[in-house]
Amino acid sequence: MSAWPTRLVFALFGLVLAAPLAVVAGVSVNEKKSLTFPPEGFSLGWFGQIFTDGEWFHALLASLGVAALSSILAVLIALPIAWFLWRWHAPFARIVQVLGLAPFILPPVITALGFLAFWSELGLYGQPWTVVVSHGIFFVTLPLVTLTLGFDAIDPTLVEAATTMGADDRAVLRTIVFPLIRPYIVSGLAFAFVLSLNEYIVAYMVVGFTLETLPIKIFNALRYGYTPTMAAVTVLFVAVAALVFGLIARFGDLPRLLGAWSHRDE
Repeated sequence: MSAWPTRLVFALFGLVLAAPLAVVAGVSVNEKKSLTFPPEGFSLGWFGQIFTDGEWFHALLASLGVAALSSILAVLIALPIAWFLWRWHAPFARIVQVLGLAPFILPPVITALGFLAFWSELGLYGQPWTVVVSHGIFFVTLPLVTLTLGFDAIDPTLVEAATTMGADDRAVLRTIVFPLIRPYIVSGLAFAFVLSLNEYIVAYMVVGFTLETLPIKIFNALRYGYTPTMAAVTVLFVAVAALVFGLIARFGDLPRLLGAWSHRDE
């Protein structure tokens, strides 16, 4: 296939993906309180309402708090698993990796129902911290993948040289391993943070309406009608995701973090 048909296909594909976002962005600046497109007038007041309206602002803080804590928890779970897979190349070690991937492989509804049954059995349903634990387990796959790539990218000769010079395992981890995998840790945090920020099903099943994150707040608001604030929140989500992934692409090797192999890996 020549160059221009390929570019045309990708351009059409990009337009199809961008069209819903363009509509939502247009609705978010609608001057009137209605979900109409093209927008009738122009106003950024709906974005301001996210920060000035108490209910929307508390939902925003709840989403940011849950996303931050759950992404840290996901990395704390994934880091020893990835290290174990790198340190021990025994066949049984892959069982650990499968267990780490399992929550994300299952359909979200099935995983959410599992969390619901688990927390209800313990009598902890509705506790705000349970959604942090649930999201941390649910999104552990993302930092696990990035950290596994990071450990695989470590040159074994560096570790061998450090060991030959008398460095113990703790010194090797501190001086060689952690500096090399630090970008992968940050990327795992970023991926888990963005997805946790947008996740609805697990949060709803675990805490119901006792803790309103932004996705749950949008669902609750739909019962009373449609407002452009919902579209403004959606645009805000997309902007945060674009910012996070843009920073990763700027300061890290995004293709490598997404699983692409460099020439030196061949």
